[in-house]
Amino acid sequence: MSETANPPASGTADEAERHRTRTRKHKAVVDAKIAAATIDKGLLLVITGNGKGKSSSAFGMVARMLGYGRRAAVFQFIKGSDDIGERAFFARQDGCSWNICGEGFTWETQNRERDIAAARAGWAKARAALADPAIALVVLDELTYLVTYRYLDLDEIMPAILARPPMQHVVITGRSAHQALIDAADTVSSVQDVKHAFRAGVRAQEGIDR
Repeated sequence: MSETANPPASGTADEAERHRTRTRKHKAVVDAKIAAATIDKGLLLVITGNGKGKSSSAFGMVARMLGYGRRAAVFQFIKGSDDIGERAFFARQDGCSWNICGEGFTWETQNRERDIAAARAGWAKARAALADPAIALVVLDELTYLVTYRYLDLDEIMPAILARPPMQHVVITGRSAHQALIDAADTVSSVQDVKHAFRAGVRAQEGIDR
């Protein structure tokens, strides 16, 4: 028979007691914060930064909302391609409206007038959704670029967002979010770019990048 080594000890009794004490205190702090959070309201979330995953995070919230049986509307500015996995999936789900509001990246279209026209047409649809209390979540994907490129003015955007139904949530994504959007938001996340496969010559992968 071969000898079996004794499993390593999981810790001393003192360590176990310190762990219980520490986690008990942590739980008390967390429980107090949860108890103090009594407000229900529609949130404005801004997901910005140069890293990958801004739109993916927003689409994850779409999935959550549909999971609760509520309606969501996505307005995808700039990107004009139908060839993305999220659209293929959500198009099959009840309660989700997906709107392509651009003809592609600006370096592809190379036509500022057409890009502005597409952005304004998309914004008109988005503005209608922002006034509809039956829509629980509105995703304004890559809206930040419309401000940066001056396709739309903040004076057109902010009133519709701020006047939306009280329990409607809005998610805005895109790089270089304007400070006015950040100031108005309830939650802001900045996605950091540490490393990206594309810079090593790897093409966009289905299910990961598109």
